[in-house]
Amino acid sequence: MEMKKRINLELRNQAPEEVTELVLDNCKSSNGEIEGLNDSFKELEFLSMANVQLTSLAKLPTLSKLRKLELSDNIISGGLEVLAERCPNLTYLNLSGNKIKDLGTVEALQNLKNLKSLDLFNCEITNLEDYRDSIFDLLQQITYLDGFDQER
Repeated sequence: MEMKKRINLELRNQAPEEVTELVLDNCKSSNGEIEGLNDSFKELEFLSMANVQLTSLAKLPTLSKLRKLELSDNIISGGLEVLAERCPNLTYLNLSGNKIKDLGTVEALQNLKNLKSLDLFNCEITNLEDYRDSIFDLLQQITYLDGFDQER
């Protein structure tokens, strides 16, 4: 099912500005882009777009109340800076199973000041030497990485 159709289905006769949670897992993105989501979803606190073949977050609307963003099992390899611009209050971000390879890509998340939990499990970056220490050094604000705190 296309993402736009799935959003309409998930609305269940609610106006976009009333929705606080939206799960769009396993639907089809449009050429790797988000479609059908816009700034009118201003109350959204939880958004899940797992396994939708996303390659880009460029069309992510401004969602200033969003706290949890689930983007696992997509094809995202960069462009994470839009998250800080459009979702400044994120506390939880799951990017596991994406194409994230290096610390430079993750560096864009430094501007997510409220981010507490980041998941990069099954991304190439996890193969880097001292991966965990490097991420905790780079992103001082996070408490959990791949489900475990810094002590692990």
